[in-house]
Formats: sequence, C-alpha cells, structure tokens
Amino acid sequence: MKKNEVSVEKGELLYKGKAKSIYNTNHSDYSIMAFRDDVSAYDGVKLEQLARKGHINNIFNGFIMEQLESAGVPTHFVRLTSAYESQVKRLQMLPLESVIRNRAAGGFVRRYGVQEGLVLTPPTQEFFLKHDELNDPIVNESVILTMQWATQLQIDEMKRLTAQANNVLLPLFEKAGIFLVDFKLEFGLFNSQIVLGDEFSPDGCRLWDANTLEKLDKDRFRQDLGGVVEAYETVAKRLGIPKSQFDA
Repeated sequence: MKKNEVSVEKGELLYKGKAKSIYNTNHSDYSIMAFRDDVSAYDGVKLEQLARKGHINNIFNGFIMEQLESAGVPTHFVRLTSAYESQVKRLQMLPLESVIRNRAAGGFVRRYGVQEGLVLTPPTQEFFLKHDELNDPIVNESVILTMQWATQLQIDEMKRLTAQANNVLLPLFEKAGIFLVDFKLEFGLFNSQIVLGDEFSPDGCRLWDANTLEKLDKDRFRQDLGGVVEAYETVAKRLGIPKSQFDA
C-alpha cells in the first residue's frame, strides 16, 4: 500500500450496473468497484459475457487513472485489490456523462452527417444525461442548470478536467500507435470536490489503430466484429501495461 492509503474490507452489494458492481466497505469514504465479464451495448439491449474482460478492464482502468492522477486530474481510484476489483473513493455521482471527441464517430456522425474519422479541431465537448430509459439524451448547459443536475461551477470544472484528461491521454495513445477518437467521463463529489469516477477502459472510449484504423474498443462488440477481449489486450500491451498483471 502507498502512504496514506486506507485498507478496507469488502461488504454488501450497494449497486449493480451493466458491467460493474459496487460494494460497501467498513470505511464510509471508500467502496469496492468490481468489474464483471459482462459486456453490453445499446443501453443493455445486447448483453453477453466475455471471459477475462472484467479483469482486463480493472487493470486497464487502474493504469489510466494513475496516469491522470499523476497529471493533476483528481480521481476516485485508490488501488487494485484483486484481479477484478479496486478500492475507490465513495462519490456522490452527478447524473451526467462528459464526452470529448477528437474525431467524428458514432452519434456525432449520425447527428451532423459528417464523415467518420473527420478530425475535429478543436475537440468537441458534450454532456449527456445518464438515463437508460431515455437513451442517454444529449443536454446543454442551460438544461443542466434548470434541472439542477449540476451547478455552473461544477459544469466548468467537469469541462476543464475532461479537456485536461484529453491532453494527457492523446499523446499516451499516440505513442502506442492508437488514435483516441473519443471518450466519456463521469464525475462525482468527494468532500465537495469534483472528482473523476466510474472507469476509463475500452468500454467507454473509441480507439483505432493509427495505421489500419482497425477498431480496438467496444465497437467490436456493437458491430459484431469479434475479438473484443483480444483487442483490449492489444491496447493494454501497446500502452506498456505489464502482461504479468493480466496473468495474475
């Protein structure tokens, strides 16, 4: 354990999402985030289990969160506790997804009729409401303020931290020969501070091979391309995450 880290014991299940479960601990400030082998798309309409996916995403997320934390982006990640689980700070989550796009793909292409892969300069930032039944609609700042999902200061901080994360991760993936096409982040409050929560893994971003444009993210599952877990492992290897971590 690192200095000032608090050891916790896993307790009862608090919440089960589409691919992760959150457990209580014996410390009010911390939870255990457990990655499962579930993979879903289209708000859970398409759902399967892929062996080792949860393990890979847990390790992947820990690596990225540590990169962001060291660059000044506050995160909820504390440490890996097992192959599938991590200790995290317990946040009061905001019901929003903060999305940044470096290239056009997915919903951006459908909304604006542009060519997939178009480089977006500057990168676009969007907010979406986390609401499966409404298919996570895009929302603007005025709606967020009116509905009191976040304050203006919180909105500004989420935008700033999302842009900062992009500035950290773009060169990291570029060095690995991968285009970071887009990604989503979720934020919450810890001691009244905006903190990055949830996860960063190929489940929540688009990653393309810089030479072939092969998709190395969850679009492989959405589009029935196969090789989902293998693609995630390829990305991890290129980023320099030790293979021994995935063999543990």
